[in-house]
Amino acid sequence: MGKPVNLNRFRKEKARAEKKARADANAAKFGRSKADKDLDRARADKARKDLDGHERDG
Repeated sequence: MGKPVNLNRFRKEKARAEKKARADANAAKFGRSKADKDLDRARADKARKDLDGHERDG
């Protein structure tokens, strides 16, 4: 005889695998590299510093 199979465990493992596959596809489709994020952060910091540098003292 074969080993009994827990159907709930099988169903949950299948759902996890599908969710992981969907997450990987979304990461490839919408994700950005760390370099892109760092570049955007650096540009935002520079823009904020430039704007702060033009403030008038009141």
